[in-house]
Amino acid sequence: MALSSPGTGKAAAAPGTTTSPAPARGLLPLLLVGNSAMYALYVGVAGILLALQVEQVDPAHKVANFGLIAGVSAIFATVFNPVAGALSDRSGRRNPWILGGGLAAVPAMLLLGLADTILLITIAWCLGQAVMNVYQAALTSVVPDRVPVTARGRASAAVGLGLPFGSILGALTGAAFSEDFRTGYLVFGAITAGAAVLFTACTREPRLPARQPLPFKVQLAAFGGALRDHDFRWAFIGRALLVLGYFAVSGYQLYILQDHTELPDGMKPESAVAVLMPLTSVAMVVSTVLGGYLSDRFDRRKLFVGASALLSAIALVIPAVSASWTAMLAFSVVNGLAFGCYMAVDTALVTMVLPAAEDAARDMGVLNIANAGPQIVAPFIASVVVSVSGGYTALFVVAAALAVAGALAVRPIRGVR
Repeated sequence: MALSSPGTGKAAAAPGTTTSPAPARGLLPLLLVGNSAMYALYVGVAGILLALQVEQVDPAHKVANFGLIAGVSAIFATVFNPVAGALSDRSGRRNPWILGGGLAAVPAMLLLGLADTILLITIAWCLGQAVMNVYQAALTSVVPDRVPVTARGRASAAVGLGLPFGSILGALTGAAFSEDFRTGYLVFGAITAGAAVLFTACTREPRLPARQPLPFKVQLAAFGGALRDHDFRWAFIGRALLVLGYFAVSGYQLYILQDHTELPDGMKPESAVAVLMPLTSVAMVVSTVLGGYLSDRFDRRKLFVGASALLSAIALVIPAVSASWTAMLAFSVVNGLAFGCYMAVDTALVTMVLPAAEDAARDMGVLNIANAGPQIVAPFIASVVVSVSGGYTALFVVAAALAVAGALAVRPIRGVR
């Protein structure tokens, strides 16, 4: 999985190609369903079932093994996503790739459930990431392909809401199948396949001219050129630092609940995830809406970005100083409020510091590296911190320090208040 900004990147390279005054009827709800199914699989599989499977295979080395699997698969996903996007670009079609990727999730999840060694689990999850990135790359491209510029805000909201809704579905489903992760894997595969069938059966796709992907040298030059801009560079650094801290902790949530948090009597860690994830998701929805509205009203992007990053640091300190269940509940709510507001307002801030309007889509694609790159590094850093320190307290402290650094990174930005 690679967290990305909806409606941006290479697929948005030709904005305005859709000339209809509104998106096709029913497209936005279908985008919500399609993205919710995708995030449900990512959260339920990577956040719960995979962690339980790794622990079953080698409980003594679960932290290091899970970090290895998560890191390698994240590299695989980050590399495969643009490859899958380029393939759908060349065909000029999205629906066949959405349907193919969604249906292929079922056998991929079947293979993952059958894996019984760390090596086989790694290979199977990388294959799962491959088919899911075929699905994700094509689905992400639907907004710039089929939605006019005047409706992009609503479409991006439908895509963005897939994360909290999918997180809730993934956490509840993952917890329900914690005792039978093989069946759970198949359920998540079926959810994704069902969403793919529904989306492709209910949407009519215009045939677009096939587009050639940019050569690697051109993409590399674009990356360097965008980061030479002072304000954009600091926005990039701030995003990368906060995302790194966020995913260093969230990737190990189940193990944190097993080995760090003092759960109420009778509560299993996977059941605790099913409680915490909806709390975080609801908080994220509320702060996304309020943060975007208030930052518009007061015209203060830096203030809200910096404050939400600092709030994330405060949230991370809570479970560092207390291992109680109450502390974890407070952390989940406060961290959800912080991260939702940050992502909403920081995306708006970035659009205001883009180096050149004519290269907006390209440079937003560069920003997505600040989302995807830290997700690759986070599992490795987290496993090292936990292994060296012997616990999760140091991980919370390191993540809080990264959040503070992310807050400070917006201060040098000059072009936005």
